[in-house]
Amino acid sequence: MQSSSIESRLRAVADARYAEFQRKLLPTVAAESVVGVRTPVLRQMARSLMASGEGVAYIERLPHATFDENQLHVMILSLMKDYDECLNAVKRFLPYIDNWATCDQLTPKVFARHADELLPQVEEWVKSEAEYTIRFGMKMLMSHYLGERFHPDMPKLVAAVHREEYYIRMMQAWYFATALAKQWDSVVQHIETPILDPWTHNKAIQKAIESYRISTEQKDYLRTLKVGTGTQN
Repeated sequence: MQSSSIESRLRAVADARYAEFQRKLLPTVAAESVVGVRTPVLRQMARSLMASGEGVAYIERLPHATFDENQLHVMILSLMKDYDECLNAVKRFLPYIDNWATCDQLTPKVFARHADELLPQVEEWVKSEAEYTIRFGMKMLMSHYLGERFHPDMPKLVAAVHREEYYIRMMQAWYFATALAKQWDSVVQHIETPILDPWTHNKAIQKAIESYRISTEQKDYLRTLKVGTGTQN
Protein backbone atom coordinates (compact mmCIF):
# COMPACT_ATOMS: atom_id res chain seq x y z
CA MET A 1 0.00 0.00 0.00
CA GLN A 2 1.47 3.37 -1.02
CA SER A 3 2.03 6.13 1.51
CA SER A 4 -0.33 8.41 -0.43
CA SER A 5 -3.04 5.78 -0.02
CA ILE A 6 -2.42 5.75 3.73
CA GLU A 7 -2.69 9.53 3.84
CA SER A 8 -6.00 9.33 1.96
CA ARG A 9 -7.31 6.79 4.46
CA LEU A 10 -6.24 8.99 7.34
CA ARG A 11 -7.95 12.03 5.90
CA ALA A 12 -11.10 10.01 5.41
CA VAL A 13 -11.36 9.38 9.16
CA ALA A 14 -10.06 12.75 10.34
CA ASP A 15 -11.80 14.91 12.92
CA ALA A 16 -11.42 18.61 12.11
CA ARG A 17 -12.09 19.76 15.68
CA TYR A 18 -9.56 17.30 17.03
CA ALA A 19 -7.01 18.52 14.48
CA GLU A 20 -7.48 22.07 15.70
CA PHE A 21 -7.03 20.93 19.29
CA GLN A 22 -3.83 19.05 18.41
CA ARG A 23 -2.32 21.99 16.56
CA LYS A 24 -2.38 24.02 19.77
CA LEU A 25 -0.34 21.32 21.51
CA LEU A 26 2.23 20.91 18.74
CA PRO A 27 4.06 24.20 18.27
CA THR A 28 6.96 22.56 16.41
CA VAL A 29 4.70 20.93 13.79
CA ALA A 30 3.40 22.67 10.67
CA ALA A 31 -0.32 23.19 11.23
CA GLU A 32 -1.26 21.94 7.77
CA SER A 33 0.41 18.59 8.45
CA VAL A 34 -1.94 17.76 11.33
CA VAL A 35 -4.81 15.72 9.90
CA GLY A 36 -6.67 15.07 13.14
CA VAL A 37 -7.02 11.29 13.42
CA ARG A 38 -7.73 10.16 16.95
CA THR A 39 -5.30 7.83 18.68
CA PRO A 40 -7.62 4.77 18.95
CA VAL A 41 -8.24 4.95 15.20
CA LEU A 42 -4.51 5.14 14.50
CA ARG A 43 -3.85 2.19 16.79
CA GLN A 44 -6.48 0.10 15.02
CA MET A 45 -4.98 1.00 11.65
CA ALA A 46 -1.51 0.08 12.89
CA ARG A 47 -2.76 -3.32 14.04
CA SER A 48 -4.52 -3.85 10.73
CA LEU A 49 -1.42 -2.97 8.71
CA MET A 50 0.73 -5.29 10.80
CA ALA A 51 -1.78 -8.13 10.47
CA SER A 52 -1.92 -7.74 6.70
CA GLY A 53 1.86 -7.57 6.37
CA GLU A 54 1.72 -4.00 5.02
CA GLY A 55 3.13 -2.37 8.13
CA VAL A 56 6.77 -3.21 7.47
CA ALA A 57 6.56 -1.88 3.90
CA TYR A 58 4.93 1.32 5.16
CA ILE A 59 7.67 2.17 7.68
CA GLU A 60 10.32 1.79 4.99
CA ARG A 61 8.89 4.79 3.13
CA LEU A 62 10.26 8.00 4.63
CA PRO A 63 9.69 10.83 5.07
CA HIS A 64 5.94 11.03 5.58
CA ALA A 65 3.89 14.07 4.63
CA THR A 66 1.79 14.43 7.78
CA PHE A 67 2.02 14.32 11.55
CA ASP A 68 -0.62 11.59 11.61
CA GLU A 69 1.43 9.36 9.31
CA ASN A 70 4.35 9.74 11.68
CA GLN A 71 2.08 8.79 14.57
CA LEU A 72 0.95 5.73 12.65
CA HIS A 73 4.59 4.91 11.96
CA VAL A 74 5.59 4.86 15.63
CA MET A 75 2.54 2.79 16.53
CA ILE A 76 3.65 0.19 14.00
CA LEU A 77 7.17 0.27 15.44
CA SER A 78 5.73 -0.26 18.91
CA LEU A 79 4.02 -3.46 17.72
CA MET A 80 7.09 -5.06 16.13
CA LYS A 81 8.10 -8.34 17.78
CA ASP A 82 11.60 -8.90 16.41
CA TYR A 83 14.07 -6.93 18.54
CA ASP A 84 16.78 -6.39 15.91
CA GLU A 85 14.30 -5.38 13.22
CA CYS A 86 12.54 -3.02 15.61
CA LEU A 87 15.78 -1.44 16.82
CA ASN A 88 16.98 -0.84 13.27
CA ALA A 89 13.61 0.62 12.28
CA VAL A 90 13.62 2.92 15.32
CA LYS A 91 17.12 4.14 14.49
CA ARG A 92 16.01 4.89 10.92
CA PHE A 93 13.00 6.86 12.09
CA LEU A 94 14.42 8.90 14.98
CA PRO A 95 15.91 11.62 12.71
CA TYR A 96 12.42 12.32 11.36
CA ILE A 97 10.82 13.00 14.75
CA ASP A 98 10.07 16.70 15.13
CA ASN A 99 7.72 16.90 18.10
CA TRP A 100 7.18 15.61 21.63
CA ALA A 101 4.00 13.66 20.86
CA THR A 102 5.54 11.42 18.20
CA CYS A 103 8.62 10.95 20.38
CA ASP A 104 6.60 9.91 23.42
CA GLN A 105 4.22 7.72 21.43
CA LEU A 106 7.18 5.56 20.38
CA THR A 107 7.08 2.75 22.95
CA PRO A 108 8.36 -0.52 21.43
CA LYS A 109 7.08 -3.36 23.58
CA VAL A 110 9.92 -5.64 22.53
CA PHE A 111 12.49 -3.32 24.14
CA ALA A 112 11.32 -4.33 27.61
CA ARG A 113 12.38 -7.92 26.94
CA HIS A 114 15.82 -6.85 25.69
CA ALA A 115 16.61 -4.04 28.10
CA ASP A 116 20.10 -5.29 28.96
CA GLU A 117 21.31 -5.35 25.37
CA LEU A 118 19.44 -2.14 24.59
CA LEU A 119 21.23 -0.09 27.28
CA PRO A 120 24.36 0.84 25.27
CA GLN A 121 22.11 2.14 22.49
CA VAL A 122 20.03 4.12 24.99
CA GLU A 123 23.18 5.73 26.33
CA GLU A 124 24.16 6.65 22.79
CA TRP A 125 20.77 8.24 22.18
CA VAL A 126 21.03 10.34 25.34
CA LYS A 127 24.42 11.62 24.13
CA SER A 128 23.09 12.45 20.67
CA GLU A 129 23.01 15.95 19.18
CA ALA A 130 19.41 15.56 17.95
CA GLU A 131 16.74 17.03 20.24
CA TYR A 132 14.13 14.30 20.03
CA THR A 133 16.66 11.48 19.94
CA ILE A 134 17.93 12.76 23.29
CA ARG A 135 14.38 12.97 24.63
CA PHE A 136 13.66 9.44 23.43
CA GLY A 137 16.81 8.09 25.08
CA MET A 138 15.85 9.70 28.39
CA LYS A 139 12.35 8.30 28.05
CA MET A 140 13.78 4.81 27.54
CA LEU A 141 15.89 5.22 30.69
CA MET A 142 12.76 6.25 32.57
CA SER A 143 10.66 3.41 31.14
CA HIS A 144 13.06 0.48 31.50
CA TYR A 145 15.81 1.34 33.99
CA LEU A 146 14.23 2.65 37.17
CA GLY A 147 13.50 -0.79 38.57
CA GLU A 148 15.86 -3.70 39.04
CA ARG A 149 18.10 -2.47 36.20
CA PHE A 150 18.67 0.92 37.83
CA HIS A 151 22.25 2.06 38.30
CA PRO A 152 23.25 5.20 40.26
CA ASP A 153 25.12 6.55 37.24
CA MET A 154 21.95 6.75 35.16
CA PRO A 155 20.62 9.99 36.72
CA LYS A 156 24.07 11.52 36.15
CA LEU A 157 23.83 10.58 32.47
CA VAL A 158 20.51 12.41 32.18
CA ALA A 159 21.78 15.44 34.09
CA ALA A 160 24.92 15.62 31.96
CA VAL A 161 22.83 16.82 29.01
CA HIS A 162 23.12 20.61 28.90
CA ARG A 163 20.69 21.87 26.30
CA GLU A 164 18.26 24.78 26.15
CA GLU A 165 15.45 23.03 24.28
CA TYR A 166 12.25 23.01 26.32
CA TYR A 167 11.31 19.44 25.43
CA ILE A 168 14.66 18.08 26.53
CA ARG A 169 14.56 19.92 29.84
CA MET A 170 10.99 18.81 30.46
CA MET A 171 11.99 15.18 29.91
CA GLN A 172 14.91 15.62 32.31
CA ALA A 173 12.47 16.92 34.92
CA TRP A 174 10.02 14.10 34.22
CA TYR A 175 12.82 11.54 34.52
CA PHE A 176 14.00 12.88 37.88
CA ALA A 177 10.47 13.13 39.28
CA THR A 178 9.81 9.51 38.31
CA ALA A 179 13.22 8.44 39.61
CA LEU A 180 12.45 10.05 42.96
CA ALA A 181 9.28 7.99 43.15
CA LYS A 182 11.05 4.73 42.31
CA GLN A 183 14.60 5.19 43.60
CA TRP A 184 14.29 7.83 46.30
CA ASP A 185 17.37 6.95 48.33
CA SER A 186 19.69 7.04 45.31
CA VAL A 187 18.16 10.04 43.56
CA VAL A 188 17.26 12.50 46.31
CA GLN A 189 20.95 13.27 46.84
CA HIS A 190 20.97 14.83 43.37
CA ILE A 191 18.19 17.17 44.48
CA GLU A 192 19.90 17.94 47.79
CA THR A 193 23.11 18.80 45.93
CA PRO A 194 21.67 19.91 42.59
CA ILE A 195 23.13 18.54 39.40
CA LEU A 196 20.41 20.01 37.16
CA ASP A 197 20.09 23.62 36.06
CA PRO A 198 17.80 25.61 38.39
CA TRP A 199 14.74 25.64 36.12
CA THR A 200 14.86 21.88 35.46
CA HIS A 201 15.66 21.17 39.12
CA ASN A 202 12.57 23.06 40.28
CA LYS A 203 10.40 21.54 37.55
CA ALA A 204 11.47 18.06 38.70
CA ILE A 205 10.48 18.96 42.25
CA GLN A 206 7.14 20.32 41.03
CA LYS A 207 6.40 17.13 39.11
CA ALA A 208 7.45 14.98 42.05
CA ILE A 209 5.19 16.92 44.41
CA GLU A 210 2.29 16.34 42.00
CA SER A 211 2.91 12.56 42.06
CA TYR A 212 0.74 10.26 44.18
CA ARG A 213 3.72 7.89 44.44
CA ILE A 214 5.67 10.25 46.69
CA SER A 215 4.73 10.54 50.36
CA THR A 216 3.56 13.70 52.07
CA GLU A 217 6.75 13.78 54.13
CA GLN A 218 8.89 13.47 51.00
CA LYS A 219 6.94 16.23 49.28
CA ASP A 220 7.40 18.54 52.26
CA TYR A 221 11.14 17.86 52.19
CA LEU A 222 11.37 18.47 48.43
CA ARG A 223 9.74 21.87 48.87
CA THR A 224 12.69 22.91 51.02
CA LEU A 225 15.11 22.01 48.20
CA LYS A 226 13.88 24.47 45.58
CA VAL A 227 16.51 26.85 44.24
CA GLY A 228 16.61 30.20 42.46
CA THR A 229 15.47 29.90 38.86
CA GLY A 230 15.53 31.71 35.56
CA THR A 231 12.63 33.07 33.59
CA GLN A 232 11.70 30.10 31.37
CA ASN A 233 8.15 28.83 31.91
